[in-house]
Amino acid sequence: MIIIGELINTSRKAIAEAVSKKDVQYIQDIAKKQVEAGAHYVDVNAGTLVNDEIEVLPWLVKIVQDVVDIPLCIDSPNPNAIQKALEQHRGRAMINSITAEKDRLSQVLPLITEYDASIIALCMDDKVGMPDTAEQRLAIVDRLAENLKGAGVDEKDIFFDPLIKPVSVNINYGTEVLDTVAAIKEQYPDTHVTCGLSNISFGLPARQDLNQAFLVMCMTKGMDSAIINPLDDRLMSLLISTNTLLGNDRYCKEFLRFQRSKMK
Repeated sequence: MIIIGELINTSRKAIAEAVSKKDVQYIQDIAKKQVEAGAHYVDVNAGTLVNDEIEVLPWLVKIVQDVVDIPLCIDSPNPNAIQKALEQHRGRAMINSITAEKDRLSQVLPLITEYDASIIALCMDDKVGMPDTAEQRLAIVDRLAENLKGAGVDEKDIFFDPLIKPVSVNINYGTEVLDTVAAIKEQYPDTHVTCGLSNISFGLPARQDLNQAFLVMCMTKGMDSAIINPLDDRLMSLLISTNTLLGNDRYCKEFLRFQRSKMK
């Protein structure tokens, strides 16, 4: 499982305050803790700072990469901010995200190829917007795959995000995502599937219970990445245990390492 740590995001009150105060140590500590907990990428997102994002996002990239050695996930709706962050990034980054929307596709695709970045590709287009059904999602996946592969992006660098919507709105939204994940892995086996997991439980109590259950269900369908809080011990325990039981953890090494880390 490829874990993308989600905690450095100015939509979180503590991060917004740290950015406002230029509290480098606090942000760096959050980055290091996510890596220590098992993150393979650290997401950096300043999207709530609409007027300042183009300056803040590359600053976040610099201060985080000063203390961690893993790549970052550059998360922004603003292609100009993405480019400034990529210019600052050391090594190969991940971009979050591209869609099949005409403008977004034309603006972000050149950045992927110029900076040789991996990419999170959202199942969204101009016609449907955020889709409801697996069928709608897969039609968008096909168009995204055609455009990305046509531009020379390797399948192993594509992370499809089926866009999870809350079951509080429609009880079928969970199963539609599960069907989408399975179909993507069947049709494009060399690509990855990721998601913003916590969207499934929006508007409901006991959200952690739903998030944890849905993580396991998605993994059994082939999801091999998640944008999550790696400091959530229960969630990480379920992720690692499920990965082991699915046969993806040779000699149970990751499971044993995780269990030993909890004994320290």
